[in-house]
Amino acid sequence: MKRIDFENGKITSNILNAAIPMLIAQILSLLYNIVDRIYIARIPKIGTTALGAVGLCFPIIIIITAFSNLFGSGGAPIFSIKRGMKENEKAAIIMNTSFSMLCFGGIILMAVGILFAKPILYLFGASDSAIVYAYPYMIIYMIGTIPSMLSTGMNPFINAQGYATTGMISVAIGAIANIVLDPVFIFVFDMGIEGAAIATVLSQFLSAAYVLLFLERKAEMKARLLQKKELHSCVEYAKNIVSLGTAGFIMQLTNSLVTICCNNVLGVTGGDVYISVMTIVSSVRQMVETPIYAINEGTSPILSYNYGAHRPALVRKAMVTMAMMILVYTAVMWSVIIFAPDYLIAVFSSDKLLVKDAVPALKTYFAAFIFMDLQYIGQTVFKSLNKKKQAIFFSLLRKVVIVVPLTYLFPYVFHMGTHGVFLAEPVSNVIGGGLCFVTMLATILPELKRMENQPTRN
Repeated sequence: MKRIDFENGKITSNILNAAIPMLIAQILSLLYNIVDRIYIARIPKIGTTALGAVGLCFPIIIIITAFSNLFGSGGAPIFSIKRGMKENEKAAIIMNTSFSMLCFGGIILMAVGILFAKPILYLFGASDSAIVYAYPYMIIYMIGTIPSMLSTGMNPFINAQGYATTGMISVAIGAIANIVLDPVFIFVFDMGIEGAAIATVLSQFLSAAYVLLFLERKAEMKARLLQKKELHSCVEYAKNIVSLGTAGFIMQLTNSLVTICCNNVLGVTGGDVYISVMTIVSSVRQMVETPIYAINEGTSPILSYNYGAHRPALVRKAMVTMAMMILVYTAVMWSVIIFAPDYLIAVFSSDKLLVKDAVPALKTYFAAFIFMDLQYIGQTVFKSLNKKKQAIFFSLLRKVVIVVPLTYLFPYVFHMGTHGVFLAEPVSNVIGGGLCFVTMLATILPELKRMENQPTRN
């Protein structure tokens, strides 16, 4: 399997070689849930209601992803930095610690999700009519928690070893399986929303199986569970992983918090129809964010490796290349969203009333989305260079400090109704994204300058 040469390869080609397979992987990963929604929306008679019910499960899906990022994406940058410093034994221990945390964390999340499914869904804004569809979907989805976390959480370690294509294949296996199985279980077996969940879980098992087989048989560094005698010595590594992963964790968790808040407010101000509107808006956001995420994650191991290898010029070049790629892509997609929103919405629903309400909501939500790029760029740099405090702070700032209060203030205090819920996002993008980017420039660039004046590591 071809590997990316972090040691000698060119920055731009390394980013592209990492980002393109990751982009394909992320697009395919997106299909896990997007395909579900497309098919669910077209279930006769109940499509719109069922789509809103799945939207209520979004926070659960996001929380599972958040814990995957906490243990996986938290460990991968440290893993890459150690590899850049030629400390391969420590790198292997870090990966095994992350792997063990993913396994045990998955068990706990699955148990909690299954045992407390109904109260959780009511807390997230479910009505009595919506719970009929949301509850069985959630119960079945939770069964796939462990394979979902392993396939998501261990992929960064595969990519960090230079096997970007392998990371793509692992996701492709699951996504293709889901695309094939969804219509079979939903329509052929007439299992409706439960069939969509079963198809997704089976697909997650297949993806996780491929990841584990590769890490066991072909990867340079192989993942395994920590032995009992190793647990005490790995406590410090676990703390570092959680500390760095907290930024991504908070970012995902706050996304879940925002979704919960939005669904609660929309349920009051607009009813179940507007929860379905938010489901569509969130789905479009996932589509738009996917290439950005791929570029970020493709650049991250390159930033980490060169930072560990004491190569500030290459770190700076990787930052600039990443920023240019993201900004150009976002400018194109933003234009599509503003000038042709109907085509994007039509992917998820043909309900004319739903489309009519979704168009202005989508335009408002994405009005300043290009400013979100600044948050993505700053967060990726902070995370990749092991700047824990900054990464955590800006994750909390945009969502918890800005978005959540505005989600309540705009509709209730300023009497903006459902429009106010969707307006909170662009306002937070401008403020939070701008502050994150400026802080990154003000702190990281001087550090890289100082590093240039120090002796280079051999």
